[in-house]
Amino acid sequence: MSEPGQKLRLGALIALVVGSMIGGGIFSLPQNMAARADAGAVLIGWGITAIGMLALAFVFQTLANRKPELDSGVYAYAKAGFGEYMGFSSAWGYWISAWLGNVGYFVLLFSTLGFYFPVFGEGNTPIAIVCASLLLWAVHFLVLRGIKEAAFINQVTTVAKIVPLVMFIVIAAVAFRADIFTRDIWGLSNPKFGSVLDQVRNMMLVTVFVFIGIEGASVYSGRAQKRSDVGKATVIGFVGVLALLVLVNVLSLGVMTQPELAGLQNPSLATVLEHIVGPWGALLISIGLAISLLGALLSWALLCAEILFATARDQTMPRFLARENANHVPANALWLTNVMIQLFLLITLVSSGTYTSLIYLASSMILVPYLWSAAYAVLLALRGETYAGHAGARRKDLLVALVALVYAIWLLYAGGLKYLLLSALLYAPGVVLFARAKHEQGLPLFTTWEKLIFAAVLIGAGLAAYGLFSGMLSL
Repeated sequence: MSEPGQKLRLGALIALVVGSMIGGGIFSLPQNMAARADAGAVLIGWGITAIGMLALAFVFQTLANRKPELDSGVYAYAKAGFGEYMGFSSAWGYWISAWLGNVGYFVLLFSTLGFYFPVFGEGNTPIAIVCASLLLWAVHFLVLRGIKEAAFINQVTTVAKIVPLVMFIVIAAVAFRADIFTRDIWGLSNPKFGSVLDQVRNMMLVTVFVFIGIEGASVYSGRAQKRSDVGKATVIGFVGVLALLVLVNVLSLGVMTQPELAGLQNPSLATVLEHIVGPWGALLISIGLAISLLGALLSWALLCAEILFATARDQTMPRFLARENANHVPANALWLTNVMIQLFLLITLVSSGTYTSLIYLASSMILVPYLWSAAYAVLLALRGETYAGHAGARRKDLLVALVALVYAIWLLYAGGLKYLLLSALLYAPGVVLFARAKHEQGLPLFTTWEKLIFAAVLIGAGLAAYGLFSGMLSL
């Protein structure tokens, strides 16, 4: 955590956005996408994602400028627009998405080592989980001591991410073959893909996961030197990362065929570069990814704790989560986060959970916070709140917010019923912390409207529990 009084400049905020978005997802993108869609659908999917996510980035920019008093990002917008329980649920869902992403990073890290040490397999073997657990608690106690070198660590890991990715893009552009890219551009030879619309829908949760972190500057908005920099950092970071993601994905489809890519072990980018230049290519990507993941694990450990810490300070979460140790680290929030990561590492062992299943679940959990942020931006524009004398800006912001809202709803549809139910199962237990926070304030638990919402969550959680017990659902 930053020291009291320390403020983040534009460059640091951009680094937070880029560093949050580029973790491990981009290194597995070729296989993740090829397993669900062929080149034509991929291009359409990225087009939809670019429009939808850019609208969402503009929403965060608008809300940061028009509601500067709402610090700490996405949950504050849901709370301001739709009440205490929706604010809590957004914070809870965002927090779960963040630490689930960290579970995925642990699995991917040891899957990468599995290239060279078969005992680690795909990152979910017993020895991989033991080693991941040791690393988890090493990071935990390092963070508890206070990270004075966080900025330096972030710079090193950012370079470790960007350099191999840029090298891959240059080499793959030279090796790109149009005949491979267009061989079965609409995936017609693969009946399991279904229609182009089905392919586009199936790839959507992958695109969401690689963009988780787009709101990173908003989470730290209370620490920004200038509030206007929060929105700028969000948009600049998004555009840069979008270019990297699209180039990595599209160029891979011109280097290896879709079936070849779909059958790769993750991190698939390593095998694609090895296919072009030989073993040193896989080694380069693996080293870059390992350093990147170690930095991402540290960054997201801090971010997870910051989410709980910020929400506890404004009484959305119970007070015990706002307690800091002598090094200004929110220790209780960090303990709760890492205990949950440990639990899910063990679950991946007994359920054979893979990196892909974890990123899908993490993506589904972030959809509700994104949905309510877009809905709040629509609400502000419709009411005209903060728009006095700015009719043109109001119309423009309303249009952008509506695009972001439609995109968020589309993502819920694209994710499918399975992940909607699994999300409900993870949302339901949060009511324990919500009830404690309400009790501390001497307030009733729910309004009438919130009772209906929670009842729907309970029904979904019950169906998910039954599905997991009966074998109809799985991680």
